[in-house]
Amino acid sequence: MGGGEPDEGQVEGGAAEGAADEAVRPCGCKGCRSCLLCETAAPLHDLQVSNSSPLLEKVNCYVYCPQCNLAWKGWNENIYKEHPNHSGESISFPGVYIQLDFISELEENALMKGIDEMPWDLSQSGRRKQNFGPKTNFKKKRLRIGDFKGFPEFSRFVQEKFQHVSLLNNYRTIEQCSLEYDPARGASIDPHIDDCWVWGERIITVNCLAESVLTMTPYLGDVKKYNLEDCSLYNRIVNEDGQFVDDFSLAPFECKNDDRTDIIVRLPMPKRSLMVLYGPARYMWEHRILREDITERRVCLAYREFTPPFLPGGNWENEGSEILDAANSFWNHLYVEKVNS
Repeated sequence: MGGGEPDEGQVEGGAAEGAADEAVRPCGCKGCRSCLLCETAAPLHDLQVSNSSPLLEKVNCYVYCPQCNLAWKGWNENIYKEHPNHSGESISFPGVYIQLDFISELEENALMKGIDEMPWDLSQSGRRKQNFGPKTNFKKKRLRIGDFKGFPEFSRFVQEKFQHVSLLNNYRTIEQCSLEYDPARGASIDPHIDDCWVWGERIITVNCLAESVLTMTPYLGDVKKYNLEDCSLYNRIVNEDGQFVDDFSLAPFECKNDDRTDIIVRLPMPKRSLMVLYGPARYMWEHRILREDITERRVCLAYREFTPPFLPGGNWENEGSEILDAANSFWNHLYVEKVNS
């Protein structure tokens, strides 16, 4: 998860080509997006300062509990820590899987050591990024391998741990992105849905260093945005019970709005946790990270898989095969940095 931003159909990453020819400010922001650095240097009316909760109605808000798989009335993401002693109203919120303590503290330290030994690229809205994946143009539906040669060796164990999560059976990572959120920069990310033409149903985030929260709001827009209409071109791989199904027996996902279009659901992202979005949460809700929810430095690793048409037997198998082959490689980041220096 190069240069992909929400308006290009991304969640927390994505290498994008063909980005708009907008001037990029020294902080990495462009267009109407902003961070604390550029907001102090430009009139606020010239920037889109849309990353704080006053713009959201907090009346119909719920917080998801990963231990009982229900969302409970409230705004503070720490509501989930009250389990099992919840009180008040609850609702179901399908399409979310959160595994607490997915990686250990020692694994987190080793992962962050490797990440911080590699260079960062500036991104929009106060973020920094490290992307390993193919080049994509979501509007023109163009995909090429670019300089993608696999992933840093220090992160291999994370992908190996996916094999022990039943929901992630047959998950073949074709993009990995490190994203840094720093409160000193006012880091955030605008509401969006990950592209549905190339990125598959299961969207993965591994959260490091600090707790945060993903804020979900119903998507009521055109299905042409985010290439949502492409969901009708391939069968789902996760059923309504959250079970992976590999026999292509599930019908394509129908992107219709839920009856509850007036609510917000907050998904906690504890330190060292794994989050997977799929099904309704993946396709029917936009997600964002609010500036106010970044109180310490947070780094997440985001992972993407192909949609079925890019996999063996699919209509775009040829386009996907070279990228899938490259995704099997892992390399020593210290050696690569030495060679490139």
